[in-house]
Amino acid sequence: MSDNPSVLFVCVHNAGRSQMAAAYVAALSGGAVEVRSAGSAPADAVNPAAVAAMAEEGIDIAAETPKVLTDDAVLDSDVVITMGCGDTCPIYPGKRYEDWVLEDPAGQGIEAVRPIRDAIRARVVALLESLAVTVPDTSP
Repeated sequence: MSDNPSVLFVCVHNAGRSQMAAAYVAALSGGAVEVRSAGSAPADAVNPAAVAAMAEEGIDIAAETPKVLTDDAVLDSDVVITMGCGDTCPIYPGKRYEDWVLEDPAGQGIEAVRPIRDAIRARVVALLESLAVTVPDTSP
């Protein structure tokens, strides 16, 4: 493990919300944060609407694959962000946990996924600021 803070994003299928959040952390932190994502019941592939929505932001998640949540992933992370995984997410003392209540993009078109993506980006920026990671200004 590095000296950089590490963040784990967890949702049920690891196909939409957690993938978008992990991609934003990777892109906006410039590698200053170790990031991973996982699901309690991973899907077979990343949600195509999530892929398309992130592509609009210039972030390519097409090659990502949903991963199963493991105890090691939680233990190796400083911050664990859950997104609707409920009681299936293991809790360990000493970890920082946050639960982000976000609509599930599963089965939705890109029009419905864009506001979810934008909400995730805003939360990721706040998270990075709380970790004392400088986020570049990408305002138009």
